[in-house]
Amino acid sequence: MNRVDLTVIGGGPVGLFAAFYAGLRGMSVRILDSLPELGGQLTALYPEKYVFDMPGFPKVLAKDLARQMIEQGTQFGPEVVLDDTCTTLTQDDAGWTIGTRSGGEYPTRTLVIAAGVGAFQPTKIGIEGEEDWLGRGLSYGVRDKSALQGKRVAIVGGGDSAFDWVLNLMDTASEITLIHRRDQFRAHEDSIEKVVASGIPMKLWCEVKAIHGSERIERITIQNSQTKEFEELPMDAVVVNIGFKSSLGPMLQWGLDIQKNQIVTDALYRTNLPGVFAVGDVCTFDGKLKLIATGVGEAATAVCLAKQLVDPNAKLFPGHSSDMNL
Repeated sequence: MNRVDLTVIGGGPVGLFAAFYAGLRGMSVRILDSLPELGGQLTALYPEKYVFDMPGFPKVLAKDLARQMIEQGTQFGPEVVLDDTCTTLTQDDAGWTIGTRSGGEYPTRTLVIAAGVGAFQPTKIGIEGEEDWLGRGLSYGVRDKSALQGKRVAIVGGGDSAFDWVLNLMDTASEITLIHRRDQFRAHEDSIEKVVASGIPMKLWCEVKAIHGSERIERITIQNSQTKEFEELPMDAVVVNIGFKSSLGPMLQWGLDIQKNQIVTDALYRTNLPGVFAVGDVCTFDGKLKLIATGVGEAATAVCLAKQLVDPNAKLFPGHSSDMNL
């Protein structure tokens, strides 16, 4: 396998921008991702969800943002390896070699880790027989809004994802009920205000205790943790948004400085390993903000530093893209 100037681990929006910017700087690039398609969480978890905090877009569906970032990130022809997990990282005289679960070996001069939260699994409600309802009305996020057309939908959670789906499904579902185990929320203030103003029913201090039905969900049982009372609600679908359990997996054995499942970097996104950078949600440093908007800036800086490692005569700042002949 040929050695590339830069390998990007992670095909989400931040990794895609790193690949784009490296191509812009004339670097040979390889993208590695364990998912079967590019786009990261935008395509894997919430393709129908609106993203509001990406510059240039008042609002944009995650799948549409992913499509455009994929087009941008692959325009310089990077090698793309999907559906294969990076397992080993070995240093050699010319840089690093990444080994994968399928037995692949991918030499690289520098490396940008943009693996998001790592491998992720949705946090479950924790009821008996929960997995039996997957595909029968139970989901952890929404892949296809049209599947909920005219349905009575319970949305479980109190964070941004839960509130975003309440707002996003108002023109689709016939009824929406928000179920949350507390009366405090972790969503943006604007989203909370809009949901409260909408007047949708909220079942606070409540948890789902059982799902009932034959072929598909027909009703659910919830319990109020304060009164201990049970209530049965007619329901066609349950969308669970109570978080994800994530892990860096094999990367935990690479010798990286890791704290709380995040890779520690300095202010220039350099890890403790030479020529290895980490950007986006996977990294942590003082003042870190977990946004796509900030992640793409981190990616551009990391790529420019990697460029100087590959070519010491290269300038750190290449100039504005509007001045380049592309």
